Amino acid sequence: MSRQADIERRLDDLSSRVRQYGDGISDTADNLMTRGRRAVGRLNRRDTGKRIARAAEDFADEANYQYRRLRRQVNRHPVATAAIVAGTVGAFLLLRHVFRGDDD
Repeated sequence: MSRQADIERRLDDLSSRVRQYGDGISDTADNLMTRGRRAVGRLNRRDTGKRIARAAEDFADEANYQYRRLRRQVNRHPVATAAIVAGTVGAFLLLRHVFRGDDD
């Protein structure tokens, strides 16, 4: 009988641990769902959509401005541009060599 009692005790311990893990997972899932609902609620406001649209438009305008500025510089100073590109590639290769692991 001692062996059966030992098995029952172990199963009870196991079932209580499973319940604890399940409760923890349930609490975490409820917390994540609540946070998700709050985030969606914040994004559903009308002014948030407008702010995101304005920010995207500003970003596109800035990218267009920088592209045109860079293009003007390349047309005016092609040698300087080639030197900048060569320096950038060289710096990248040097940093890659420095930070490369010893296992390569």
